[in-house]
Amino acid sequence: MLRLSVYGMSRERGFLASFDPGAVQLPPDLQPAREMARSIPQLICTGRVRALLERLPLIDLESFCKTASEAELRIAMLHYSFMVQTYVWGEPEAPRALPACLAVPIWQLGKAIGQPPLLPYSSYTLENWALIDENGPIDLSNVRVLQHFDGGMDEAWFILVHVAIEARAGELLDEALNLIQASSVADPGEAKRCLTAMSTAWGDINAIFDRMPERCDPYCYFHRVRPWIHGWKDNPALGDGLIYEGVEETGGAPQAFRGQTGSQSSIVPAMDALLSVGHAADPLRSFLDELHAYRPPEHRRFIEDIRATSQVRRFIENSGDAVLKKLYNDNVSQLARFRTRHLEYAASYINKQASHSTGNDPDVGTGGTPFMRYLKKHRDEAEAHLLPV
Repeated sequence: MLRLSVYGMSRERGFLASFDPGAVQLPPDLQPAREMARSIPQLICTGRVRALLERLPLIDLESFCKTASEAELRIAMLHYSFMVQTYVWGEPEAPRALPACLAVPIWQLGKAIGQPPLLPYSSYTLENWALIDENGPIDLSNVRVLQHFDGGMDEAWFILVHVAIEARAGELLDEALNLIQASSVADPGEAKRCLTAMSTAWGDINAIFDRMPERCDPYCYFHRVRPWIHGWKDNPALGDGLIYEGVEETGGAPQAFRGQTGSQSSIVPAMDALLSVGHAADPLRSFLDELHAYRPPEHRRFIEDIRATSQVRRFIENSGDAVLKKLYNDNVSQLARFRTRHLEYAASYINKQASHSTGNDPDVGTGGTPFMRYLKKHRDEAEAHLLPV
């Protein structure tokens, strides 16, 4: 039987860091990097943020990567990935190369944690929070952001809404594993309990997502939040990609990686795998498949194991139980509703905004794909998986 703990996850936190990010200490030789990263909101205002970041000493993390804990590696990645994004997007024209003081450490950290060497969703969200009251819940009333770009309420709220969603999804994921077990032993009573609990969790997740406009304004998001999280693959501002100076294995060739995007979250693909919701081949599906490598290795394995073991749809379809089918359909509908909200936000926060900023194309996502024309298709495909009752 699958257990969340096998993947470093829990019912209380889901895909969020299993450690408390705000409590992680880094060794003294990494303090210059941590202090520089924390000062990013102040450095940006100078207009010469690259020159300031270039003052950072080149810290060889080879030994650190071999001995550090997972928590230490991920918090180091948090700070370095924000500095990398700031260096690339902190001035009007994108650079051709990343200096060795940033390129070498983030390359080493990326290899150590099994993710590409730039800002991933895991650093932007899953490890970028701290509790205000250590004995309180992980929700919007009790979390703060650890690392910022230019800061401000809109940036913090955008990140923290995702943090709250990930936390609430912990119960959804735990019950998903219970549902797989119930289906494998043909237990309709337990399956109904699981699906009911999952539907309640989905309701809460969608309610949290609905709160995005409360403190994150579409204009501010597009002009103050979004520009920092672009990548360098399929991005005209960077051509073939970015040279990572000092990284010998690249041979000096430009490297192209996708930008941070909520599509790197593992919640929706895990639910697609559980409920056997498939998507016909299109550029967005290819893009989403590519993003799988940007997730933490244990989260990738979680999705793959669910896909390999779930017989939920087959069990419910063959059960002849109308109540069970209704509960299954309710979860598919909730998943579709989440996708619908994503589509609505993509329209209002990105597509309807106008910008002359280099690399901030309103028709292309931060990961580098023309998302608007495919999001609706994926929403509709989810709804098409409803079972006849």
